[in-house]
Amino acid sequence: MDNTKIDRINTLYHKSQSVGLTEEEKEEQAALRREYIQAIRANLRGQLNNISIKEPDGSITDLGKKYGGIKTV
Repeated sequence: MDNTKIDRINTLYHKSQSVGLTEEEKEEQAALRREYIQAIRANLRGQLNNISIKEPDGSITDLGKKYGGIKTV
């Protein structure tokens, strides 16, 4: 998500606190918030899928392959 959309979310929030939003602006705000949350979740999932754990026996467990549904090529 780019900064212009994040700025728009913030602008709509501040407007809602001061004068209120029209129905169209409320719908826009909800759609932008959904898109923002999807971007955050995708980013977090990508980070979690890149975690590997070194086991006590020295082997390495790739959590993305084990739990994240990433297939081995």
